[in-house]
Amino acid sequence: MAQYASIFTPATAPLTLAVLVLPQASILEVASTLDPMRSANRHLGSTAYNWRILSPDGGPVPLTCGIELPASGTIEQATGADALVVIAGFKQTQGATRPLIAALRRAAPRFAMIGGIDAGPWVLARAGLLDGYKATVHWEDFEDMAAAHPNTTLLPDRYVIDRNRFTAGGAAPAHDLMLHLIAQRQGAALARQVAASFLTTPQPASNPQQVASGPHIDPRIANALTRWEARLDSPEPMAATARALGLSPRRLETLFQSALGQSPAAYALTLRLAAARRLVTDTHHPLAEIALRCGFSSQSTLTRAFTRAFGHPPSTLRKSR
Repeated sequence: MAQYASIFTPATAPLTLAVLVLPQASILEVASTLDPMRSANRHLGSTAYNWRILSPDGGPVPLTCGIELPASGTIEQATGADALVVIAGFKQTQGATRPLIAALRRAAPRFAMIGGIDAGPWVLARAGLLDGYKATVHWEDFEDMAAAHPNTTLLPDRYVIDRNRFTAGGAAPAHDLMLHLIAQRQGAALARQVAASFLTTPQPASNPQQVASGPHIDPRIANALTRWEARLDSPEPMAATARALGLSPRRLETLFQSALGQSPAAYALTLRLAAARRLVTDTHHPLAEIALRCGFSSQSTLTRAFTRAFGHPPSTLRKSR
C-alpha cells in the first residue's frame, strides 16, 4: 500500500478541501461539513481551513430544500486541494453520471485523502475508489450498497476512516467527523469550542447511525425499536421482543401505549411501511422485492397495508415520482 499524508494528524499548515456536491444533496450535509471548519477558523483567529465548492458541471447545485448552492468549478478545477469530499443524497445514481465517475477516477491520485458523505460513499464505490477499504454510508443505502459493492467492507458506524479514505453516514455523522478532524489537527480543546458553538455533543465514530434514544424515551422502548429496525425483513413476534427485553407482553404493550399511543405491533408495522415507502420512492427495486425486504409475505400483502396507511397503493406513488 502506497504511503499517503493523512489529514487527521497534528498540523500547522492550512488544510484545503475540495467539496464536490451532487444535485439533490441536503443543505444540512453541506453545512455539517463546512461550518465546523468556518467555526474553527473563527476561534483560532486565523485560517486553518480553506474549501471550495465544486459541482458536476461547474454551475449552481440544486439542493433538496429548493435552493441552489453556488460552485466555483468542476472537479477538474480542484487543483491544489489536500483532500476531496463528495457529498450526495437523493438521486445519487442520476447525478453520478459516467463522465463524473470517469473524472473522479482521473482526479483521485491528486489528493492525499478522499471522503464521502451520506450517499457520497456510494459514488466513490461506483468509481472503484473504495475497493479494499472499510467504509460506511447512510443507513437507508446500506443494504443496497453492500450488495452492489462486495469489495468494500461496510460498517454501520457513524463515520469510518481507513487509511486514505474517510466516509460518514449523513449530516450529523459528518459534523462528528469534522470535529474529529479538528481535534486531530489542532487539539481537543478547539474541537470542544467548535462543538459548543453549535450546542452539539459529538458522537464516537463507532456509534450506530440509528440511535433510537433520547431524554424522553424509555430505554426499553428504544431497545425494541432497534431490534425491529434490524429485522425489517423478518418481523419479530411481540412475545419474542418482550422476552428479549425481560418484559411480559402485557408490560411491553403498556409501555408503548403510554409513550407512543400505539400498540407495539402497530408501531412495528409503521416502521416497516415507512421503509417500504422509502424504497418505492428512492429505488427502482420491484415491488415484490420491496415487500419481502420489509417483512411482507407478498406484493399484494404490502399493497393492502400500504393503501390502508397512506391512502394509495405503492404503484401509484412510484408512477408519480
